[in-house]
Amino acid sequence: MAKVKTVYTCQGCGYQTAKWLGKCPDCGEWNSFTEADVVKASKAQPKSIGARTSKPKTISEIEEESFERYQTGISEFDRVMGGGVTLGSLTLIGGEPGIGKSTLLMEVCGKLVDRYHSDKILYVSGEESESQVANRSKRLGVDNSNFYIFNETNWEKVLEQVKELKPKFLVLDSIQTTHSNQVESAAGTLSQIREVTYELMNYAKAYGLTCFIVGHVTKEGQIAGPKILEHMVDTVVYFEGDQLGQYRLLRVMKNRFGNTNEVGIFEMQEKGLVEIKNPSQYFLEQSIPGSFGRSLTCILEGSRSLFVEIQALVVENKFAVGRRTTQGLDSNRVALLVAVIDKYFGIPLSYNDIYVNVVGGMKLTSRESDLSIMASLLSSYFSMAIDSETIFLGEVGLTGEVRSVPMMEMRLKEIEQMNYKRVITSKRAAADFKGKYKLDIVGITKAVELKNLLFKKDKAFE
Repeated sequence: MAKVKTVYTCQGCGYQTAKWLGKCPDCGEWNSFTEADVVKASKAQPKSIGARTSKPKTISEIEEESFERYQTGISEFDRVMGGGVTLGSLTLIGGEPGIGKSTLLMEVCGKLVDRYHSDKILYVSGEESESQVANRSKRLGVDNSNFYIFNETNWEKVLEQVKELKPKFLVLDSIQTTHSNQVESAAGTLSQIREVTYELMNYAKAYGLTCFIVGHVTKEGQIAGPKILEHMVDTVVYFEGDQLGQYRLLRVMKNRFGNTNEVGIFEMQEKGLVEIKNPSQYFLEQSIPGSFGRSLTCILEGSRSLFVEIQALVVENKFAVGRRTTQGLDSNRVALLVAVIDKYFGIPLSYNDIYVNVVGGMKLTSRESDLSIMASLLSSYFSMAIDSETIFLGEVGLTGEVRSVPMMEMRLKEIEQMNYKRVITSKRAAADFKGKYKLDIVGITKAVELKNLLFKKDKAFE
């Protein structure tokens, strides 16, 4: 006979306890426990993947398995997935509400059903009606007899249709709205997500069903679940971008069948998502040459190099405390660089209002843009323009030293191909790569040396 047990689960880390607690002893969050009734069989047998029996094997006894991939024709999506969609894989796609997750999957389904005519696709929507999904598919040009739409939130009914239709691809939008009759708790709870994902994983691995799962995100930007969902699937992809902007970044965080350092860039248009073939040109095409307070740097997104423009505005402070406003950069990092300029350049920069922005809505988390940020601040302070053919690459420490950044060779190759003329970086990087490229690679040891390179004609600096 089934046995009902009441447990309290932390929605932040998944910690379970028999009684309610105000603070989670595992992750330290307050008021994060929710009550759920879990049905347990008195003599439950552990499940096995695909209901198969196995025994331990040595490495020599295990045959190498080659993964079959399906090309979607969307090069940015295929690059992120490691060369295409792997047969029998589970892919989790998360992102902010309204960012375009359903639109992306609808376009992927349209490409797959057009390329592989004999394969069926089942799109299960638990949040939108069938007519809403059909209207979107027609707007995106997806209209095929092998494309099926099903509005259902019950996992057992979804599984019945999967067994009846025998599709090659399954889209579950979303995992938080799908519930199983085997678990006595509300949809979206940790126990429901775990059970539905586990059942889906077992069926997909046993019958070669390729699945795409849409996951909601929390207010912190993490996929709700919490991490249990990301551990169970094969690939975790985040769809990022500003809802009010046009660009979208498809960033892979986990991939058992490919590289985890890839990123795809799209632009949201009226007809859907459009690939950005030349991202650097997209982020720099509207720049005004000759304007001060701007500089260029080269960042890495996955295996590609992107050129972004950093703009800074330094204005006289009208109040007691200088204002700091940043977009796309860590405000603490900018404050640190302002303090370095104050200390070693002898410029009272911290008494001014400072605004720093990364053009195009990009978010920079690495340190290779430090030198570029400082150059933009100085350019705005002295109202002197920086040559638009100059790239800044370097991390700046608290003592004012300039450090090298990783993957310099990859960046320099791209800089040379884009016809830039000058690179200002660390002394060590300049010594390693000088003469290998048709570039004027200038190495500096201290950040204060920027004054002789960029503003030596300015008398106010002397």
